[in-house]
Amino acid sequence: MLLPGTFQTENGASTVVDRIAHNAPVLVIGLGRFGAATAGQLQRLDREVLAIDADASLVQKWSARVAHAVQSDARSIDALRQIGAQDFSIAVVAVGSSIEASVLITANLVDLKIPQIWAKAISRSHGKILTRIGANHVIYPEAEAGERVAHLVSGRMLDFIEFDDDFAIVKMYPPKPIRGIPLSESLVRKKFGITVVGVKSPGQDFTYATPDTVVSNHDLIIVSGNSADIERFAGIGA
Repeated sequence: MLLPGTFQTENGASTVVDRIAHNAPVLVIGLGRFGAATAGQLQRLDREVLAIDADASLVQKWSARVAHAVQSDARSIDALRQIGAQDFSIAVVAVGSSIEASVLITANLVDLKIPQIWAKAISRSHGKILTRIGANHVIYPEAEAGERVAHLVSGRMLDFIEFDDDFAIVKMYPPKPIRGIPLSESLVRKKFGITVVGVKSPGQDFTYATPDTVVSNHDLIIVSGNSADIERFAGIGA
């Protein structure tokens, strides 16, 4: 039975959502490329971040970009307590090169009862272990980047975000058959099974598409639908 204020995730874990402030401070463990990028972006979004790494040289390297960066070995639960990790509502385990360290750090965060734990995995088996021990969200940066690039190499798609059940949202150039006529006449949804959500004309902001919207040669479009349908749509009239 779920507690109030929780929801059931796909892997069966109960995750607290409405008890964590949207601007809650974030603990980032590991200052490799993924961890440093995460901490840096959170900082740019005006989130308070505490970034830690056992490597003093990495801490020194990123201390100018992250307001709070300290050297600490997160494999030790006592070391985590000393830096106040137990006071955070959100933690990101960005350690991926050592599966043993990743698992141990995640287990420590679970023991400290941190409500939201995001953990990087380098393989599906690694991710399965992280989920089993209590990580709420498992991220596969390399695999996800590779899948995204595979969709973009055709050149027509400019950005590709895939969700569960093969549903995707894509920024792309409009295929020739839908240019110059209202979307209602191009029968995009009926013929191709996708929806044109928005249109961006040069020098203007994105606007929501309507049945009367006419897409020009110079526009960009946002479409949503099944990944395979979008791939076919992107290839027509090329």
